[in-house]
Amino acid sequence: MRLLIIGTLEGQLGAASKIAMDRGAHVTHAPDIETAMALLRSKGADLLMVEVSHDIPGLIPQLRAEHFSIPVIACGIGTDPKVAAAAIRGGAKEYIPLPPDAELIAAVLQAVSEDSQSFIYRDPVMKNVANLAEQVAPSEASIMVTGESGTGKEVMARFVHEKSRRANKPFVAVNCAAIPENLLESELFGHEKGAFTGAVARRIGKFEEADGGTLLLDEISEMDVRLQAKLLRAIQERQIDRVGGAKPVNVDIRIIATSNRNLQDEVKEGNFREDLFFRLNVVNLRVPPLRERPADIQVLAKHFAHKYAEVNHVEDRELSDSAIKVLTAHNWPGNVRELENTMHRAILLATGTEIGPEAIMLPDASGNLTLGGNATDGAVASAPAAASSTPIGQTDTADENAMVAGLVGRTVAEVERDLIIDTLKHCLGNRTHAANILGISIRTLRNKLNQYNSEGVSVPQPGDSGARSPV
Repeated sequence: MRLLIIGTLEGQLGAASKIAMDRGAHVTHAPDIETAMALLRSKGADLLMVEVSHDIPGLIPQLRAEHFSIPVIACGIGTDPKVAAAAIRGGAKEYIPLPPDAELIAAVLQAVSEDSQSFIYRDPVMKNVANLAEQVAPSEASIMVTGESGTGKEVMARFVHEKSRRANKPFVAVNCAAIPENLLESELFGHEKGAFTGAVARRIGKFEEADGGTLLLDEISEMDVRLQAKLLRAIQERQIDRVGGAKPVNVDIRIIATSNRNLQDEVKEGNFREDLFFRLNVVNLRVPPLRERPADIQVLAKHFAHKYAEVNHVEDRELSDSAIKVLTAHNWPGNVRELENTMHRAILLATGTEIGPEAIMLPDASGNLTLGGNATDGAVASAPAAASSTPIGQTDTADENAMVAGLVGRTVAEVERDLIIDTLKHCLGNRTHAANILGISIRTLRNKLNQYNSEGVSVPQPGDSGARSPV
């Protein structure tokens, strides 16, 4: 855990720094935001702790503009709720009152380091994969983690890192699908000041940030073929060239890549370099879909139920036997991610002493969410009195007529554009999630967005505000 503290280390904040170091964090100090941004460009960080006297609302946009995805924790003397609320509104993830409480700081550090990515499994199928992962983890071999979307490929990658000889070094993840193609090279390899418009200062890339540790290339199949060639050279030579740089930089990293596609098929179609595939696929860890590991469904469902009961400050209820039957009978096309969201809804809908099947919302044959776990027998069970048994998303005749009337006179291209933009807003600019919802490839989505940009249409960027995606 790399903690960057912004503010004075005198007094209480200095005590917080010592607690963090005692808990295993590597602490760096910056007296102000300008110095902190320079340190982020040159060294990176996993967590920022910022005194509320600094401009937190101004810091958050700076982080987003330079594509730093780092949680910000505000801290300050006393427990004034107005101060805490102002910090949260400014973009801070949490607020820690000072003087520091050792257990509170430890909990925050643990929550960030775990990143809600607990590796939980019971099924023999998953145990076999975990045993193989633990066996190869101490090696220096590149590893390819494959599996459907939502199965937990990044969780597996973190598990390999934690069992490796590099466990006390950085674990750096980069989502190749979420970063625009024209920025991914800079994100990976860094850039020099003035290398392109917006390069206001030298910044190290993910390769240098992960030096000595592990670099996760998430959804590598979405990387442009031209950039794949530069990636291959970096892996072979253990050297990278910053964008606009004059000389190569040596790096020592272990590569783990993930993909939800069949890369051998991608190679045949010319979308992925064969030599890069063989370089990365020294060991393949296939994370099975949830439907192939039924014993994990129950243990994960209980884990998520306890987790979201605590998050939402509601009663921690156990799962009933009938609810478990509903869950294990479902096919889980969205895998662990779908199960997590299902249990989050369930703890909010449950009304009795336990979570029953009436609190489980699962998609029917049409894809609409329905109450009562009808996926087991095709019939919708009785829903709670306060809830409607009508599938979510179903409209009456008047609504359908109004919807159709709103489309008349518009071209197909206009309707498609609005659907794509609205879906992207719904997903906070996340291209991968939007493409999954729309049922198109990430490349098709990017081509559409490039077209809209050229036409002057405002396209949501990753992190833009809007309704959160349910997946």
